[in-house]
Amino acid sequence: MREKFLLKLVVLLFIISATPSYAQHTEHDDASTELSTKEAEKLERKEYIRHHLLDSYDFTLFSYTQEDGTKKHVGFHLPIILWDNGLQVFSSSKFNHGETVAENNGNYYKLYHNKIYKTDAEGTITYDENHHPTNAKPLDFSFTKGVFMILLTCILMYFLFTSLAKSYAKNGSIAKGAGRFFEPIIVYIRDNIAIPNIGEKKYMKYMPYLLTVFFFVWFLNLFGLTPLGVNVTGNIAVTVALALLTFLITNFTGTKDYWRHIFDPLGDSMPWYGKAPIYIILVPIEILGVFIKPFSLLIRLYANMQAGHIVLMSLIGLMFLFKSWLGSPMSFMLAFAISGIELLVALLQAYIFTMLSALYFGFAAEEHDHHEEAATH
Repeated sequence: MREKFLLKLVVLLFIISATPSYAQHTEHDDASTELSTKEAEKLERKEYIRHHLLDSYDFTLFSYTQEDGTKKHVGFHLPIILWDNGLQVFSSSKFNHGETVAENNGNYYKLYHNKIYKTDAEGTITYDENHHPTNAKPLDFSFTKGVFMILLTCILMYFLFTSLAKSYAKNGSIAKGAGRFFEPIIVYIRDNIAIPNIGEKKYMKYMPYLLTVFFFVWFLNLFGLTPLGVNVTGNIAVTVALALLTFLITNFTGTKDYWRHIFDPLGDSMPWYGKAPIYIILVPIEILGVFIKPFSLLIRLYANMQAGHIVLMSLIGLMFLFKSWLGSPMSFMLAFAISGIELLVALLQAYIFTMLSALYFGFAAEEHDHHEEAATH
């Protein structure tokens, strides 16, 4: 009975959503005009989703079309910093969201596919045989919205945890204010992530990084769910940088036993002539694992956050696709539910990244007492 009810509900939703709303005209003068309008709306939805997922040189909160047909963007612009025969600094408002050519000190620049190219006053872009732009690209040190949110998160973390440290010093190791919320999280990371995976002897030297990466990823994930439209952890360059830090710390702090396990995994359990055939396969696998571990970190974080934003934005786009009194509210309710799940995913991905980093650090910091092992043999 439940399956039949759900089937009927889906069919009813499809029928009602396919019918035009009362606000729409029921007739069109030209079928080709209707088709072109639908295609334009479809392209506009895809453009909004793409704009949300990609980094940009300005913050666009929302936009609307005026009566004269021009599109009005509401948000704020960020500084453009280029090195092109000297320092070129101007506001991203000169690009007008990629619609105009920016001029600065006699130089002309065009925003094309979210990259800045040097061009002429007409904004000419030349291409090679593979349809790739051949225009010169100046060195770009601009503040994109991703960079802006990273700096904002760093500043927020600095003031948050310095105030927490000061409250500890003033109140006899008792947190005050917002520190009461974050103190249990810090203790949890220490007692349930760092110590079990690294050990009580060496966990302290890894704690600054573990705490930093946890709150850094968590805060950025939460900012990605705000109307600011940022998707920093959905940028593979950011996840590569974070995974690279874990990779460097793991291998530069690795003990002799860690490296011995990679190049001599069987140890003294059998003579060298018995191990040689096995090592032809085993050692390359161990070396490959050194690089697979951080790769899995960056792909997991990138793919989960990117997929979450795509699903959420697609559900929001369905509201404009249905344009009916039932379909649009259903899409809104589903998008609202997914947003709640994304709040959990934001915390979960920060936890997984920190947990796996601590696990890799534990492998690197592990030491064996070879004297005791020799005595047992």
